[in-house]
Amino acid sequence: MLKNSARLSPGETVLVNAAAGGVGSLAVQLAKYFGAGQVIATASTKAKRELAIELGADVAIDNNPVGYAERVLKATDGVDVVLDSTGGATMLAGLECLNGFGRLVNYGNAGREGRPSVDPSALAQRNLSVAGFWLVPAMDLPGGYVEPLTELLALTAAKKLSPLVGAEYPLEEARRSHEDLLARRTTGKLILKP
Repeated sequence: MLKNSARLSPGETVLVNAAAGGVGSLAVQLAKYFGAGQVIATASTKAKRELAIELGADVAIDNNPVGYAERVLKATDGVDVVLDSTGGATMLAGLECLNGFGRLVNYGNAGREGRPSVDPSALAQRNLSVAGFWLVPAMDLPGGYVEPLTELLALTAAKKLSPLVGAEYPLEEARRSHEDLLARRTTGKLILKP
């Protein structure tokens, strides 16, 4: 997402929604590794925001959609890239935070509000881009996952990337794992053990 969809350039400011989750926690670390000048993280609780700072975010803010853009713009003069896994009102607030020629990449709908329509004319006024990313079709491309996965594994082996493993659940408690995930009581990737 950061390289292909967001086209991140060194020195740019990146905003990562749900920064304490499985993908968000990696995105914070990768944005720093790829040369982001500043990484702004959002998360729902103080503990999750502190975790995002430990992972390398420069600033962490509350991800509540009410006042979201104001909090981001208080922390920075705007962002160049928004990585959004939330959708809905948070995605639209992320658009407000973008500098001219900024890019928003939506890769999920964790807020369960849906992916709102975006007016192309409003994007054109500030030269903004909105992209979507879904792993399944990316895996069908030649090198679509082999090269990025090889790089991620090498970074992990070199201790430059620390995947965040969250709670582990016995397989028979899969329902509880989903309930905890939906209730936003988790961090990192969840593991189901047979």
